[in-house]
Amino acid sequence: MTAGTSPSPTEQRETPHRSGFACFVGRPNAGKSTLTNALVGTKVAITSNRPQTTRHTVRGIVHRPDAQLVLVDTPGLHKPRTLLGERLNDVVRTTWAEVDVIGFCLPADQKLGPGDRYIATELAGIKKTPKVAIVTKSDLVEPEQLAQQLIAVDRLGKELGIEWAEIVPVSAVGDQQVDLLADLLVPLLPEGPTLYAEGDLTDEPEQVMVAELIREAALEGVRDELPHSIAVVVEEMLPREGRPADRPLLDIHANLYIERPSQKGIIIGPKGRRLKDVGTKSRKHIEALLGTPVFLDLHVKVAKDWQRDPKQLRKLGF
Repeated sequence: MTAGTSPSPTEQRETPHRSGFACFVGRPNAGKSTLTNALVGTKVAITSNRPQTTRHTVRGIVHRPDAQLVLVDTPGLHKPRTLLGERLNDVVRTTWAEVDVIGFCLPADQKLGPGDRYIATELAGIKKTPKVAIVTKSDLVEPEQLAQQLIAVDRLGKELGIEWAEIVPVSAVGDQQVDLLADLLVPLLPEGPTLYAEGDLTDEPEQVMVAELIREAALEGVRDELPHSIAVVVEEMLPREGRPADRPLLDIHANLYIERPSQKGIIIGPKGRRLKDVGTKSRKHIEALLGTPVFLDLHVKVAKDWQRDPKQLRKLGF
């Protein structure tokens, strides 16, 4: 370039590419998993309208020309009553310390309560990480109620000394402002290259995701009878031998663990109908996830009081 001429477009510095990690926190059932799935555009996190369904840190990966946003989905932070509860809270706090931005999810249709304040107080102690307040489920309320919630969230931040980088209402189900949320999160990430290959949507091991899909289907019909007594372990996933290349079949053997023998009948159902239903529903999602036909073999086993037993928790992967 000669003196006195302006730089050509190619010589101008391109917008830097950003990449990093964001996590959604909030009390159980605040819409964190649904939001993760909406941003990624596919189902990577288990969603259920029972609180406290997420037990693993599921990462969803949002690919954009200017950025790669890796979403870390944590369990809901809550006052723990069991050893499992304590371990889940530890997972949350460790995650907070390692991400580039924190999204605090607060449902629009519920007044701010002690659970939200408990989390916000913890967040106030994390000084360096930028925090975005996300008012979820905005489609469930009238504009006036939404405005009141946004003001309440702003006030909560001021009260606790949290400076929100943004306060944004979204509806993951109604697909309202989901893209805007991504636009607001990206500038808060550090500059850097892509961390995952184009096309990757999650770095969760396939077996963990398969187990989560089975557990989601198992929770569906027994919300009230069996709260969180269900754990799923995929014992093995093997291609069926001797199948022609154009007709592969994947054999998946999985165990559903419950805490008491009395719960077995609830999961299996009359004449085994419920368990069959769980298999049919989860198989559809698993085949969509893995892109291959699946034979799913499910068994129900009792692991007595596993939520309180350190040895059982280890065995079940917590």
